[in-house]
Formats: sequence, C-alpha cells, structure tokens
Amino acid sequence: MAEEEQGSEAEWGFEDPMAVIQQQLQELDFVQLQEAEKVIERVRKQREKDARKQAQKEMKEVAARYGLSLDEIASGLGSGESTGKTKRQVPPKFRHPETGQTWTGRGRRPKWIEAWEEEGGSIEDLRIPEEESAS
Repeated sequence: MAEEEQGSEAEWGFEDPMAVIQQQLQELDFVQLQEAEKVIERVRKQREKDARKQAQKEMKEVAARYGLSLDEIASGLGSGESTGKTKRQVPPKFRHPETGQTWTGRGRRPKWIEAWEEEGGSIEDLRIPEEESAS
C-alpha cells in the first residue's frame, strides 16, 4: 500500500523535494558536489536578498498605514522611548575595609563577604553609610 501511495504521489508531482535532491546528490562525484554547493549558496544568497526586500516592502506598508516614515520609526528605536528595561548603575552598599572591594547587595554574595562572615564579622560592619554611597 505504501509503495502504491508513493507511486501515485510521484505521478502527480507530490514527491518530497528533499528526497529527490538527496537521491540526486548520491549520484554526483566530488567535483560535481562542489559545483552543486556553489549553486546552492548562490540560490541561498538570492533568496535571502529577496526576503530582505520583501521585509522592507512590508515595513514601508505598515509605516504608511500609520502615517510614519521609516526614518521616524528608526529614530524612535534608540531614543529611550522603548518599553524594554534599561540597566542603570546601582551604587555599592558594602565595602571591605581593607581591600576596598564593593558589593551592591544584589545577586549572590561575593566570596569576600562570605569569608568576612566566616571570620566572625557582621555584614553590617561592611555597610557603606547612605550619605557616602549616594555620592
């Protein structure tokens, strides 16, 4: 039954194109495979170029639908108007009195704080006073 289905698929042009390509590749010698590789790369590059052109066309259509130019859209991307989170620098809250190493208090505790506490020190001894950490 499966062979009958494959036969009818081939008759109607429904055979899997990848199966056909793989079968054809098996019959090529080394030099022919190299040439086929070049052809595939040229076709791939052309398809990529076509896809980019299509994407640009679609973007222009969407921009026009909303009464915007592509320059207006692009200029809004880097101006901080995005809704994504931006990282801001957090001042350190803890400082080692001897080494000057600092920690913001966020994330995993650094090894130097763990060592300080193992030696009997309190993390509060390392806290930077508010007025000093704000500067």
